[in-house]
Amino acid sequence: MTMDLDTVREVVRARERADLGGLRAGTAVLAGGTWLYSEPQPGVERLIDITGLGWTPLTIDEAGLEIAATCTLQELAAGRYPPEWDATRLFEQGCGALVASHKIRRTATVGGNICLGLPAGAVLAALTALGGFGLVWGSRADQWIPLSHFVTGVGETLLIPGEVLRAIRIPESNLRSRTAFRKIALTPLGRSGAVVMGRLDPDGGCVITISAATVRPTVLEFRAMPSAGELSAKIAELERDLWYDDPHGAPDWRRHVTGLLAAEVAAELVGDRS
Repeated sequence: MTMDLDTVREVVRARERADLGGLRAGTAVLAGGTWLYSEPQPGVERLIDITGLGWTPLTIDEAGLEIAATCTLQELAAGRYPPEWDATRLFEQGCGALVASHKIRRTATVGGNICLGLPAGAVLAALTALGGFGLVWGSRADQWIPLSHFVTGVGETLLIPGEVLRAIRIPESNLRSRTAFRKIALTPLGRSGAVVMGRLDPDGGCVITISAATVRPTVLEFRAMPSAGELSAKIAELERDLWYDDPHGAPDWRRHVTGLLAAEVAAELVGDRS
């Protein structure tokens, strides 16, 4: 179901970068629009539709993968990637962790999932887990920002008025990594209470990324595969106010199940996979 935005007085279809100069207070960026049209937006009087900019959804080159902010979740999950890029399986797993119909996945965009900055943003989490960087266009100089720093809180990001997320880039070496994924929810088809993704790099380094359970994607980095004790200690050291609290899970429960899921992820990373 979509909702009429009766406060909107103008819709601008951007054709080139200069058309983004109108981003200001009261203006929202429109791409998939699945969240924008899902609830009232009383402060929005103007929309700038960026789908007309014609960005290529997925670009594969020697440096890795570039994903346009307007790439849909379906395009990301169904993309044809080099067979040695085993880590791309996190794309489908991240999309699957969302409470979203096939219709939503064909419309919702990668950039929207990132810029909403919600704990349940599992596509954001997958791209963060793979060491992604976001290219920000705006009044400041164009800059690549690590996605691990992009979200600062629930619904809060580093973007300032006038800026737009253009693309995400993932280094080629990270796409060759071994990955593991775990999710838990209070109900079989409910919103994720905790999502843990692991990445074991060719050089032996290990990255564990926690989302849904925390107010922002939280990345734990290790020079080598951590022992169960090291992993548990790292999770225990996380600040108490980092754990998210909503009807889909209490903070103490989220913290507990995150530890269990992280242990399973670590075990899969070092074990044999069928």
